Amino acid sequence: MIQPDVQQEEQAVTPAFYVCAIETLRKRKDFLAAAKAKRQHMPGFVIQARKRNADETDPQLIRVGYTCSKKVGNAVARNRAKRRLREIARTTLPVWGKPGHDYVLIGRAQETSSRDFATMVSDLKRALSVLHPKKS
Repeated sequence: MIQPDVQQEEQAVTPAFYVCAIETLRKRKDFLAAAKAKRQHMPGFVIQARKRNADETDPQLIRVGYTCSKKVGNAVARNRAKRRLREIARTTLPVWGKPGHDYVLIGRAQETSSRDFATMVSDLKRALSVLHPKKS
């Protein structure tokens, strides 16, 4: 009986692109700076993307913040929406985001909590491809 090579299977699953670490934005000035940058509106959320200066923080780090206004609903609804935004960012930004950028995900009323999760992930990928177009 031939044993399958475990290392080959792991290499086949591992993506061939760069995966980056994520840090959460906590300071108001970072949110305000991102508000002045490029944004992309999607049905379930709005994303703002800002390229950081080289002297701000680690240039290989992706930073992300989450916000939901009272239009989204009461505290329970806002927290649910932010949990969903955190999860789509955790699964998508390390692969599709660019190092050295700050992102802010803003929840939308009625949509962020009720929209299909897989659709929101594909929306985030599409938004990132619009914000960071490939140069040919």
